[in-house]
Amino acid sequence: MAWTKDQMCQIIAQLELKEGLFVNLGIGIPTKVASYIPENVHVIFQSENGMLGIGPFPYEGDEDPDLINAGKQTISALPETSYFDSVASFSMIRGSHIDLTILGALQVSEEGDLANWTVPGKMIKGMGGAMDLVANIKRVVIIMEHVAKDGSAKLVKECNLPLTGVKSVDRVITDLGIFDINKQGMFLIKKPDDVTLDEIISKTEAKFTIAL
Repeated sequence: MAWTKDQMCQIIAQLELKEGLFVNLGIGIPTKVASYIPENVHVIFQSENGMLGIGPFPYEGDEDPDLINAGKQTISALPETSYFDSVASFSMIRGSHIDLTILGALQVSEEGDLANWTVPGKMIKGMGGAMDLVANIKRVVIIMEHVAKDGSAKLVKECNLPLTGVKSVDRVITDLGIFDINKQGMFLIKKPDDVTLDEIISKTEAKFTIAL
């Protein structure tokens, strides 16, 4: 069986969330990572819409409409939470003061190029902050499903969708495996026990090295 979205988030939380890190979570699947912080590890979540120190999702009935993340989801505050405007928020990002960002993606190339902000011809609200995030944050991790809804590969030789960043991705986790990307190429380092290498190869356009 492939990993579920929750399993993917739990795995990445265990691998990536280290004591004292400042972390930015993208919209969609990545927001679930906050639910799986390892025990006795303290990380500080930053949202580009103006919060540093984000608490868990509130219980039904406890929502505060003024407290939302960049994906417009209601969140909660912590005693140490601070608030600021977009100028301060993006100064944190562009100044490389955030250690890790975990984002979703439409495509990732074998060299670490990322496409995640638009599909040509599709109406969107705006490009968001992903371009700033991948250009300036120290480590970029992607969580996404291995194939698109039409069955096409999302790990590709070259992205054919508008790029968000060039050679910016360090690690990708999909429902079929974890892939590390560096100057030497793309490497499969972990897969679900019940998923075969043949299945991964058949659903991956990008060239990768098996390093299990």
